[in-house]
Amino acid sequence: MVALLNCNPSAFALVGLLTIIHGRYRDGDTVNQHNFQINLRGIIDLLSNHLYSTPHTFLRELLQNGVDAIAARSRLPGKFSPAIGIELIEGKTAPTLVFEDNGIGLTEEEIHRFIATIGESSKRLARGEEAGDFIGQFGIGLLSCFVVADEITMITRSARVSGAPGYEWRGRSDGTYSVREAQSEFEPGTRVFIRAREDARSLFEHDVLFERVRHYGGLLPVPIHAVRGETRRRLNEESAPWRAGYPSRRAEDEAMLEFGRQAFETRFLDWIPLKSKAGGVDGVAFVLPYAASLAAKQKHRVYLKNMLLTESADNLLPEWAFFVRCVVNATNLRPTASRESFYEDKALSQTQTELGECLRNYLMELKQHDREQLERLIAVHHRSFKSLAVEDDEFFRIIADLLPFETSHGTMALGEIRRNERVLRYARSVDQFRQISSVAAAQGYCVVNGGYAWDTELLERVPEVFGETEVEQVDASELVQSFEDLDSEEHEQAFALLREADAALRPYQCRAEIKKFLPEDLPALYSLSAEGQFRRSVELTKEVSSELWSGLMDSLAGNAGSGLSELTFNYRNPLVQRLAKLQEPRRLRLAAGVLYVQSLLMGHHPLKGRELELLNKGLIELLELGLES
Repeated sequence: MVALLNCNPSAFALVGLLTIIHGRYRDGDTVNQHNFQINLRGIIDLLSNHLYSTPHTFLRELLQNGVDAIAARSRLPGKFSPAIGIELIEGKTAPTLVFEDNGIGLTEEEIHRFIATIGESSKRLARGEEAGDFIGQFGIGLLSCFVVADEITMITRSARVSGAPGYEWRGRSDGTYSVREAQSEFEPGTRVFIRAREDARSLFEHDVLFERVRHYGGLLPVPIHAVRGETRRRLNEESAPWRAGYPSRRAEDEAMLEFGRQAFETRFLDWIPLKSKAGGVDGVAFVLPYAASLAAKQKHRVYLKNMLLTESADNLLPEWAFFVRCVVNATNLRPTASRESFYEDKALSQTQTELGECLRNYLMELKQHDREQLERLIAVHHRSFKSLAVEDDEFFRIIADLLPFETSHGTMALGEIRRNERVLRYARSVDQFRQISSVAAAQGYCVVNGGYAWDTELLERVPEVFGETEVEQVDASELVQSFEDLDSEEHEQAFALLREADAALRPYQCRAEIKKFLPEDLPALYSLSAEGQFRRSVELTKEVSSELWSGLMDSLAGNAGSGLSELTFNYRNPLVQRLAKLQEPRRLRLAAGVLYVQSLLMGHHPLKGRELELLNKGLIELLELGLES
């Protein structure tokens, strides 16, 4: 060890670290043990400003504590009628919320252990399958009420022991609390009194408060009643809508779509039942009436054991399922500490797969039994269906021919393209497609735009699924090869144009060619190989880069090879025919430069600085020539 310390100055720190990790001390060492100290105000700040997304979350914590207490009491011998009551007492100074449940209650020892100890929870005492009955598990539920109050009073009596006394617990936001035996007799259960802090009075408005209770606990199986004087009004439904019975399929459809409209304020196109054994999930998905953005994740309403967990869950369904919004209840998934999301684990991953199967099977059922409805959905959500088809061979085989693609002949379904074309030609990018679309259509070629999300991947898989169809990628440089050549007399007449155009375009790594093609109103077509496209991108980047990056761009450009582009003049165009007869080098060079830049713009190619100068200079000189004549 001495040798080690002598040869390595940092070894001393390493040995100290190992001593701390492994707890190894020499005989005779004195070790003082200390308890962590909890700053309750800091915990309250954590809850209100960082952990919970809304201060109303304290209502959810009270509800789940009440439901868990009732679940615990239901395991004891004897019968009772589970109930939760909520009353708002609007006093002269500040309103007070009274929350009552007839659950299992607490003994004095349990008060000290579970209420006053952050992170401790009675739910963890449960073992086996019974633990799954509880919603909460983190031991911070009641303390969340300090987000809206400076003092909490709780009276409770345990149902575990017959004749057990009741207790009053009074907690304060400064971290102190007191416990005393209750002065009066009452039935087992718990009653919590929360007096609103001045800055939280708006949260205790009668209608707002009970609406939030209904919002969080609308699917809970325990009756929740709003108490006002002698009247009691039930706030939650007896069952989730998707679990209810309906006299007919039409009645079920109407009820579910109305439920979706109320939940999301949207009139949906259809609904889909959802189930997952892995996550213990049941619920319903609603098909959006509009195309959803690929970048925007859909937010779903998720309940955990019938208690609302979150309205912004974005990791429950597969990524391709952005055409639906869902309302589901889960029993086997683990919530995060804030109870507003789920842990990313094996159970969640399997749940995503199983819910994805529900959506996939729905679409396959439509293909077999309701083709018109499927076509309506595809018209709106084809991007989402394309995303699924990329991942699923069977689904691709079933739905591929219905998927729409942009082509040089207009939007067409893949099945129609396959019936009309033995070779399926496509452009890999939107810009390439725009450059050649009109030219290809004029030549009678059907070219598909593969530049949108998933289109190229789908098109390239067509031969694997439909063996009789060939697929071929095309761009402007390949399309030029199919154009008609000039005869010898026409070529001789255009010789001066080609010579001067070559000279004018040489500084821009472009050469001139002339052929006959349609449409006649297009004077020239710019084409560029993949190698040339890379070189051009490097040069454009270099123009906006610093000196350091510019040197790196020079190196990349040097490795890109020559990559010459080509400007093909259209001999069928009247302007080109006039230029071919012209023998004035200056005018030919000016015209070639202007047509070169015009072709770049028509092909949606960004202009380099020198090309922009060429356009400005060429236009000015052409105007001067016009004024001189």
